[in-house]
Formats: sequence, structure tokens, C-alpha cells
Amino acid sequence: MKTVVSGIRPTGNLHLGNYFGAVKNFLQMQEEYNCYFFIADIHSLTTHPTPADLHQSVKTVLAEYLAMGLDPEKCALFIQSDVPEISELYTYMNMNAYLGELERSASFKEKVQTQRNNVNAGLLTYPVLMAVDILIHKADLVPVGKDQEQHLEMTRTFGNRFNHMYNTNFFPEPQAFSFTGDLVKVPGLTGSGKMSKSGGANDAIFFSDDDKVTHKKIMRAKTDEGPKAMNQEMSTEINNLFDLMHLVSEQDVIETFRKQYADCTIRYGDLKKQLAEDTLKFIAPVRERIKEVEADTEYLSRAAKTGMEKARESAIKTIEEVRQIIGFRKFY
Repeated sequence: MKTVVSGIRPTGNLHLGNYFGAVKNFLQMQEEYNCYFFIADIHSLTTHPTPADLHQSVKTVLAEYLAMGLDPEKCALFIQSDVPEISELYTYMNMNAYLGELERSASFKEKVQTQRNNVNAGLLTYPVLMAVDILIHKADLVPVGKDQEQHLEMTRTFGNRFNHMYNTNFFPEPQAFSFTGDLVKVPGLTGSGKMSKSGGANDAIFFSDDDKVTHKKIMRAKTDEGPKAMNQEMSTEINNLFDLMHLVSEQDVIETFRKQYADCTIRYGDLKKQLAEDTLKFIAPVRERIKEVEADTEYLSRAAKTGMEKARESAIKTIEEVRQIIGFRKFY
């Protein structure tokens, strides 16, 4: 069975875009592959979170993914810092990463511009740690978006460089993971593209939002002046609202509003009220499940421990072999 590795940012507060994107994909992967999903708390140190914020963020993310269906018995869902072998391999691989290639990393260039007062060494070597997250489990497949393709290429570079330096073929070349089906793109409410936190507080529908906030966000969603002719092509903003309806509404409801749009009788206020009602109905049970899981400290502890044990079993095997390859051998 092929091994898949993917990281989860410890930022908490999942939104509909996450749910229909990463979460749904993870649920499918855990049924078909040997999966390691990790909460990247070490990565987050580049922004210097407070201890309280870091701990709560990790707890929230762990609870959200468990509540949405990740099964500790089917996958390794673990916290990055619980696996010390990651930090050890990070040290070794840093010896084989060169300043020029790290400075050319797109993510480093971006961070230099966005956080000028905190350009730390962790930002520079970020691609090395990302590579180690993958290599520590000798992953075959890595789900990546367009913005992460360079990091995956650097992972192959670091792994191949290690193999060449020590005359081995120890690390495989991980490939980008691709589903055969169409991935769901969840549009944001501001008309700026896919739903994301970076689009602003009013762009995403978070499971942590209360009903009033969610309703207000949807009612403020961007629209146009309305159709002026029969069967007029929809603008991006209106098409986005219908795309959201396809995720949370019944088909007959969608068809009713499509007919109204086609014959120019549609009232966007009614459309958004219906979308808000259906969204709240969809979110409610998921939100309650997240609250239940987050309050169940025993379950969270058990799940994190199970994930750690699975991840360390794999990581220890890798690090022991790496030590032998490098030449670290005990005299006792």
C-alpha cells in the first residue's frame, strides 16, 4: 500500500472550503492509503505564537479533524512536535541544503516581504522541514496545491542529494497526489475566488461562527444588479452563490431559483435567505460534533497518543537507518 503524507496548519476554525476540500480528500485517502496526517506546530514557530495560543490552536485543529471523520485507527493523525525524529532528521538534512537554493524559495521571498521584522532562520529552512515531514515516512504521494509544487520538487532534490552523497537509494521520490475525480472548489462570499481565510473575515463560512454571524455574512455576499434579459449568463458573483447552494441545498430548491434567474424574476435577497437557512442546517450537526470532541479531553488524548505511536514507529525506523548510512555508530 502506498504511503501518503500531508500537513495541517494549526490555525483552527475550519470553513466550508476546508471541509469540501482537504477534509473530504483526507477521508477518502484514509480508506485507500497508508496515511500520515500531521498538525504542523513546529512550522508555526516561525511566527512566534504564544504558548497558550499554540496549544489551543493545536487542540482545536485536532478536534475539528476528528469530528469530521478522520479515524485514528485508519490513519496516523499526529502532532508534529510529538515525533522528535522529525527534528533530528531536519538537523541532518540542513547540512545538505544550500543557502542559494533556500533563498530562491518562493515562500521565503514572500515571507521576507510580508514579515520584514521577523525573517528568521526557520523561514529560510522551511523547505527543509517540509521535506523532512515527507521523507521521514518515505512517502510515495503528497497532496499539494500549485503553491506547494516547488516545495515538493525541493523534497525530491534533498532526498536525491542524500542518496547520491551516501551512495544509496534510501529515499524514494515522492510524487504529487492527484484524485481521479473533480475536486470541489468552494467559492468565497466576496467574489474574490475560492473560500479562504486570506480573503478576509467575511469571505469564509466558519464552523465556529454562530448562526447570526453566518446569516449576516451570507446576506452581505456580493451580487450584481440582476438579470436584464431572459437566460442571461450569470456573473461570477451569482454563479458563486449557486455553487454554494449545490453544496448545501436540495436540488428542487436550486432549480426553483435557476428558473427565476432565467425568467428575470429572481430576488437576490430571497436567494441569500434560502442559502443562509440551508447552510445553517448543514453546519449545525458538524459544529455540535466539533464541540463534543473538543470537550472530550480523554478522547483527544487517546487519539493524539495513538497518532504519535504510529508516526514514531515509522520515523524511528527511518532515523535508525539514516544514522547507519551517515556513519553514526555507537561504541557501547
